[in-house]
Amino acid sequence: MARGGIGNIMKQAQQMQRRMAEMQGELENKQVEASAGGGMVTAVVNGKQQLLELKIDPTVVDPEDVEMLQDLVTAAVNEAIKQSQQMAQEEMGKITGGMNIPGLC
Repeated sequence: MARGGIGNIMKQAQQMQRRMAEMQGELENKQVEASAGGGMVTAVVNGKQQLLELKIDPTVVDPEDVEMLQDLVTAAVNEAIKQSQQMAQEEMGKITGGMNIPGLC
């Protein structure tokens, strides 16, 4: 009886592992977008936390105030990464049933 239980648990674990691998592949194709400065700088990041695109409104480019542009870029990228991480956790949570498994995302 115990053997059947362990075999069933192993089978479920293998299924979960396969579904997580599939989900990680899907996350690469999902994107989030975040902006800063009222939309002056926009960052697009995928579910693997890779920066895909950075849009900068030309009106915000001021050679006299490069620091402001740097701050806007940093804010937009950091927010996009944060949203991407949340999206990845939500997607993985669908597979793990809400269990927090360290190192998945």
